[in-house]
Amino acid sequence: MRIGVLTGGGDCPGLNAVIRGVVRKGIGQYGHEFVGFRDGWRGPLDGDSVPLTIASVRGILPRGGTILGSSRTNPFSIEGGVGRIEACLDEQGIEALIAIGGEDTLGVAKRLNDSGIPVVGVPKTIDNDLNATDYTFGFDTAVGIAMEAIDRLHTTAESHHRALVVEVMGRHAGWIALHAGIAGGANVILIPERPFRIDEVAAYVTRRFETKYACIVVVAEGAQPADGDMSLVTGERDAFGHVRLGGIGQRLAEEIEARTGKEARAVVLGHVQRGGTPTAFDRVLATRFGVHAIDAVHEQDWGVMVALRGTDIIRVPLEEATRQLKTVPDERLAEAEVFFG
Repeated sequence: MRIGVLTGGGDCPGLNAVIRGVVRKGIGQYGHEFVGFRDGWRGPLDGDSVPLTIASVRGILPRGGTILGSSRTNPFSIEGGVGRIEACLDEQGIEALIAIGGEDTLGVAKRLNDSGIPVVGVPKTIDNDLNATDYTFGFDTAVGIAMEAIDRLHTTAESHHRALVVEVMGRHAGWIALHAGIAGGANVILIPERPFRIDEVAAYVTRRFETKYACIVVVAEGAQPADGDMSLVTGERDAFGHVRLGGIGQRLAEEIEARTGKEARAVVLGHVQRGGTPTAFDRVLATRFGVHAIDAVHEQDWGVMVALRGTDIIRVPLEEATRQLKTVPDERLAEAEVFFG
């Protein structure tokens, strides 16, 4: 069987481990042939592909990013997009696709599968907000990077008697903020799932300084106050209609300084969380996803996504995976609130 592989959406550590797992097992055990499409769904739209062989995936396990490139291209927003993909697959003799991506990429995968193109999905979202899987690869690496940054910021906050606001990724789900904040000993954690009150945040900061210690506030980029909007929206939207957010950390630092009289600074980790080598956990999870994805293709079990449940890799319908986002429940934030202030 000749199989196409693509990586869509934002990059994250572990993508190359999935590609390697797919190719190594697919060729070594099943004798399949692989073609990698460049830059997500743009690849099959434009017929831009490269052969994937055992030699071409050697050495990529520890590399961040993706050797295939990525993009947020949405073929359903392009006139005749689906027809172009069908023509490309027919021309190149592609019998099935493995799509590695998050909600948007897998949403496209589901619609293509429904239209008759055989697809198997692999979950990828650094925010860990994809439904039907306990964890996604890249998340552990991002949390580790944010935790290390928070560890370092504690010392400079104490030295200068400042409040430091650390802005991390998380548009609609606060998993990175929650895990990094708990692991890094943050004094306040703000997530999109629960609108915050700036006066309560200021009270936590003041209480922390009263104990002769400086304060670390961790805030997800999509967090919002209960009575207003503090994010800076550029007005730009990507191909899937998502507004580009930014600026909550800086706005929050300004408010904290104004309300407490304590110097406050914002640190935006941004794309640093996406880059670099994946952790051992992410390498193992991504590798397992890859080898189980090619099993699903070999068995012609179309329209499914591989997922982690406990310690097992299972298959779930793409529809279940993309039906809704996995957000932080109140009880998880309550665990962190014990340490606020």
